[in-house]
Amino acid sequence: MLKHLAYVEDHWFSRMLHDRPGQPLWTTVDWKADQDWDWHSASADSPEDLHALWQDAVTRSRHLLDEALAAGGLDQPARRAWPDGREPSLRWILVHMIEEYSRHNGHADLIRESVDGLTGE
Repeated sequence: MLKHLAYVEDHWFSRMLHDRPGQPLWTTVDWKADQDWDWHSASADSPEDLHALWQDAVTRSRHLLDEALAAGGLDQPARRAWPDGREPSLRWILVHMIEEYSRHNGHADLIRESVDGLTGE
């Protein structure tokens, strides 16, 4: 999940919000050959490397968010549009990221539950 979340951070804050090239790791992937490369390739990475990759992506995203907020408010459109021409707002991107992390936190909790057998409240 960490590699996927690192990719998602880069996609939304670098590519969509600022229309900048993604980090080199993501731009060299043949996504057409494996649309889930971020998930499949993670098994070859150490936990420490995955955590560092994610932490670096989050740090970059926070800087890019600060840059965008300094240039305008939450309703400013992203510089890159969806294929249909619509542009998500910065507010939409932030809410989407909350949804993304919430969904994967739920997945992580299910995995943890299957390992230790304990259920939450």
